[in-house]
Amino acid sequence: MPHRERKNNIIRVRHMLDFAVKAVEFTREKSRPDLDTDEMRVWAVAHLIEMMSHAAKSVTQEFREKYKDVPWSQITAAGARLSPGDGGVDRDMIWTMASRDLPVLITKLRKIIREEG
Repeated sequence: MPHRERKNNIIRVRHMLDFAVKAVEFTREKSRPDLDTDEMRVWAVAHLIEMMSHAAKSVTQEFREKYKDVPWSQITAAGARLSPGDGGVDRDMIWTMASRDLPVLITKLRKIIREEG
């Protein structure tokens, strides 16, 4: 993989990590019902997940294949899955991602950054 591609992949992974960490921080010490009453928090976390999804789409296939334990296809689809199409967001999915999926992903992204420098 050319140096420039590798560098761009690492930048995208760092962006993904930043967005994931913020989404988890925004839901820390909260519960699922809190998302029903805090519109700003819901939309902030949804936007962070969408931005993470967008960054993942820019990671090359070669890099994705190197790190197969990262669920790249689920991440790239996450932004679209959050919005059912009626102008709202799926709060249950946001909660599941922020409380269960993203902490696991954060660990994997940190490992990539350590390995890639």
